[in-house]
Amino acid sequence: MTSTSDTQGGSVALSEEGLPDWLDPVARAAETVQPLQLSRFLPPENGSGRQSAVLILFGEGRRGPELLLMERAGSLRSHAGQPSFPGGALDPQDGDPHGEGPLRAALREAEEETGLDPSGVQLFGVLPRLYIPVSGFVVTPVLGWWREPSPVGVVDPNETARVFTVPVADLTDPVNRATAVHPSGHRGPAFLVESALVWGFTAGVIDRLLHYAGWERPWDREKQVPLDWRA
Repeated sequence: MTSTSDTQGGSVALSEEGLPDWLDPVARAAETVQPLQLSRFLPPENGSGRQSAVLILFGEGRRGPELLLMERAGSLRSHAGQPSFPGGALDPQDGDPHGEGPLRAALREAEEETGLDPSGVQLFGVLPRLYIPVSGFVVTPVLGWWREPSPVGVVDPNETARVFTVPVADLTDPVNRATAVHPSGHRGPAFLVESALVWGFTAGVIDRLLHYAGWERPWDREKQVPLDWRA
C-alpha cells in the first residue's frame, strides 16, 4: 500500500514500500531519532503552541537526490525572505493533530504554496515534533518521496518568492556549509545553495537529517555567516 492523499479529509498513510534504496537511511533515521537529537527546542509540556507541519520532500533530479524548498515572501510578518520547507498551521479539516492531521496539513500546505500534486507524493516517515520559539509553532516534520513529480512554482507571490529544488550533493558539499550567527548570539548550521542562505529551523532539520542518515561530510564549523537583526 502506498500513501494516497486527499487533502480535503480523505485517508493518508505512511508507507516505505517501493522507496528508492538511497532513501533507506532517512527512513531508518526517522524511526530511531529522538527529539533532543534534532533540536534543543521542544514543544511546551503544557501543550501550548500552534500545531503545524512541514513537508520534507525528497525527489530524484538531474543531479541525483534533491529536496524541495521555497523562499518566503519578504513582506511576511514572520520568517520573511527565509528559505523553508513547504508547510504551515493545521486547519480543523486536517483532523487529529496527534493522528493524520500533520500528514494532511503538510500535503495541503505544499499544494497551496507550490502547486504540488499531492497524489504523486508517498509519505514514508514522521520526525519528532519540534518547536519554533519565535513564532510559537509546534512543528511535525513529515517525510515524503516524490514518486511522481509534478510541476511546481509560486502560487501566491504574497506568500512565496520562489520555489526551488536543491541537490543533496550540494547540501553535503563542505564548501556550501557554514555556521549562521545571529546578533542575539544564537548560532546554527547554514547552507549556501541555489543563491539562497538556508538557516534557522529548516537548516537545523536538514543538518540533523544529513547527520543521522550518514550523509554528512566533514565541514568547517568555524566558517561563519552573520545574520542581521531583521532575520
